Amino acid sequence: MAIVQISQITNRKGLQVDLPQLAGAEFGWSTDTRQLYIGNGTLEEGAPIVGNTEILTEFSNILIIPTTYTYKGAAAGYVVQTGPTPGTPVTQSLQSWFDQFATVRDFGAVGDGVTDDTAAINRALYQLYCREVNPQIRRSLFFPAGVYRVTDTINIPPYATLYGEGADGSVIVLENPADSTLVPYVARTADSLQQTGANIGSNGAIPPQYITVSNMGFQNLDLTTSVFLAQDAVNCRFQNVGFSGPLTTGTITTDAPATSCVEFASTTTVICDQIVFDGCIFGGAVWGINTNQQVQGITVANSKFNALYQGILLGTGAPPVLGSPTGVRITSNVFDNIYAEGIIFGAYATLNASSQNIFYDVGDRFQGITNPHTVIIDIQNANNISISDMFARADQYSTVYERIQLNNTASIAITNSSQLALGTYVIETGQTVTIQNNTTVTVFSVNTNITKAFSVNYTIVRGTNYRTGTIMVATNSGASDLTYNEDFVENTGNYTGTSTLGSPGTGVALTVSQSTNTAILQYTSSNSGINGTMTYSITHLA
Repeated sequence: MAIVQISQITNRKGLQVDLPQLAGAEFGWSTDTRQLYIGNGTLEEGAPIVGNTEILTEFSNILIIPTTYTYKGAAAGYVVQTGPTPGTPVTQSLQSWFDQFATVRDFGAVGDGVTDDTAAINRALYQLYCREVNPQIRRSLFFPAGVYRVTDTINIPPYATLYGEGADGSVIVLENPADSTLVPYVARTADSLQQTGANIGSNGAIPPQYITVSNMGFQNLDLTTSVFLAQDAVNCRFQNVGFSGPLTTGTITTDAPATSCVEFASTTTVICDQIVFDGCIFGGAVWGINTNQQVQGITVANSKFNALYQGILLGTGAPPVLGSPTGVRITSNVFDNIYAEGIIFGAYATLNASSQNIFYDVGDRFQGITNPHTVIIDIQNANNISISDMFARADQYSTVYERIQLNNTASIAITNSSQLALGTYVIETGQTVTIQNNTTVTVFSVNTNITKAFSVNYTIVRGTNYRTGTIMVATNSGASDLTYNEDFVENTGNYTGTSTLGSPGTGVALTVSQSTNTAILQYTSSNSGINGTMTYSITHLA
């Protein structure tokens, strides 16, 4: 149909509910909704359908317009088949498509570091995870990069999934509250009604479980408030999450503020279990992780502990009300700038393991690794282990403060590559030295302030002559002499007493002497014209 010139534009106005069928090209204005329509015209005039067409204005809701979305996948070079046949694509409304995702800003949070976002964040968590029990209401809650200032604790309910744009990109920050006793944490786990503390699980609520937080930060600006509490929580995961307080290496000199980056709390009905911290950052508080509560199956891996008074404390202080911390695995972490101990397995901790962690400036009061003031790992109860942990503190700086202290417990420790400790039984790493022909050489020295008595198991090979034996040494409290005895077997005979240069076979004499607090073992070799080797290991009871 040819274009028809209209000499006069007609229009109607009224309530949306009273909008009639408009004539072709006739306008209709809904005064109550402020929406504008135009008549399609008749089929005879060429209109594809009889009805009214809305003209978009600032008041139009484009999400309810019957426009559908279909995934195309154009980057693949073809249109992706989304339905059972190419002609039946899966479609959904724009509103449905957008509702697949939720951002905290949908609920009023701003993230500008000035606006109080407490109510908005807690409202988002309630609406997405607490209002109904239907799992279909749940959505992962996205925190766009920003600083989300809060003035009260954020209560994270079961099944919540929170994610952001980095531990220092999307950060929830608690400012100094007027009364820190009323706001003890930046965030904590809560039940399905966002109830906390002794109220968890009451009124038929589901206790905290299956909570996931990733790529976010929780920061506390208050010197007396801890950062995060995992209470009655089961099967939770924190990945690439920052837990930080306001303390620095310049202000940490005591544990008096008693603040933690992460604490645990359990009850008789729900014990914290299967909680994973992976790639997280703990710093700026007295303790990185601290609990004497009953927990089990906690894993801390691939994380960084920095700028703390002590790193991880388990089962210290008063006896636990329930059981002890158990089954905690601390593996592949880095500890640095820790004022005192890096890890303490306390008197009430059992069946816990530290493995493959790296300890730099730890236990040195921030004065460097050549000025130790405490042990680095303190194991105070049986059935705890430290395996394959590595320490920047060298042997010569570990004489007064050991790297690992077992405190006469039935525990196991491996210190760097130098020794294996089985409770009080310590086996030094075996080593080999060359026996030079016709000479006297010091093989090793022992600090008698630490090791009062020891044994040396050794094997000497020199040409076709072989010898193996044991030297038992009792030092003499800092005097200039000691007592020792040697038993050995050579392929030329058996000997007991003290080897001499004239001994048959290898032609090697071993002597032990003491000067003040140092005992040394030396060899003297005969002039046989050939060198040899001596392999040895020191053992002692700590």
